[in-house]
Amino acid sequence: MKIMPLLLICCVLILSACDSEPRARQAKFYAFGTEIDISLYDVDQETANNTIGILEQTFSNINNTWHAWQPSTLSRINEAIAAGQSIAIEEDVAQLIALASSLAKESQHLFNPAAGKLFELWGFHQDNWFESHPPPSEEDINIWLASSPTMDDIQIENGELTSLNSAVKLGFGAFAKGYAVDQAIAALRQHGINDAIVNIGGDLRAIGSHGKRPWVIGIRHPRKDGMIASIALHNDESVFTSGDYERFFIYEGKRYPHIIDTRTGYPADQAMSVTVLHNNASLADAAATALFVAGDNWPKIAASMGITYIMLIKTDGQIEMSPKMVDRIRLINNHKPVIIRSEES
Repeated sequence: MKIMPLLLICCVLILSACDSEPRARQAKFYAFGTEIDISLYDVDQETANNTIGILEQTFSNINNTWHAWQPSTLSRINEAIAAGQSIAIEEDVAQLIALASSLAKESQHLFNPAAGKLFELWGFHQDNWFESHPPPSEEDINIWLASSPTMDDIQIENGELTSLNSAVKLGFGAFAKGYAVDQAIAALRQHGINDAIVNIGGDLRAIGSHGKRPWVIGIRHPRKDGMIASIALHNDESVFTSGDYERFFIYEGKRYPHIIDTRTGYPADQAMSVTVLHNNASLADAAATALFVAGDNWPKIAASMGITYIMLIKTDGQIEMSPKMVDRIRLINNHKPVIIRSEES
């Protein structure tokens, strides 16, 4: 899972150009266990300062509702499910769970927010997930697999959530960043800001432009320092990457990344990273996880989710792309021919 404890620190506005010229104003703060970088174009300092305060509160509210292992609305829901009880939920909570259920179905459950107990077995639902520890036993994994919890096990009627499968434990880390970014962009637009980037640890959504120029962003190399590619964004687009370098622990010399294939109970191992481009950050975030798990079968899952811009880097460094992504991305120092794949390939 991607979500981490929330810690907010003071924002620092970094101003460029002189006061009489349009400028990009940047603000940084810390949330979801990573750095949040906000870029606003052609706004005055007072508007920028007020806006950053609003975004801080947006991220804080999301974390307080959806934190997977500290007291939150989500933890109370999971307690009720484990006890075989129903629980009353607010409409906004029901809407997010419905969105997660829809994305799970479209991904053929490779994006599986009901698999919180499996991630807990692997030690990723705790603050010290990065410390060396033994992986779960095969027996424990098989017990979890036998229960096979999915979002189909969740029912919501008249504001009441129930599940007949007590093995369900909800966790939305695999698209929490995307959901938070979408909420932040909505907040910016409500305050008249139409040219901006909200960047959470390298995953982002950009609206508008940087004056007459598009926002241009870099995509991190999964094994080396620096970027492997760049892409110019068009008006309103999100770029999200899932990779085996994001969160992992090492035990007895073996590396265990946090992206788990819930069909096997073990970390997915066919890719180093998957980058998705889409105008909806929640969908892009969930799809990046699902396509990483899908491995060689990624074109089929991408088609099922309605995703047409994908770059996947396999464990041997081979780059695969969807036909549309080839026209959008600029690779940096790439020495292997790119393999272009579609659902038919």
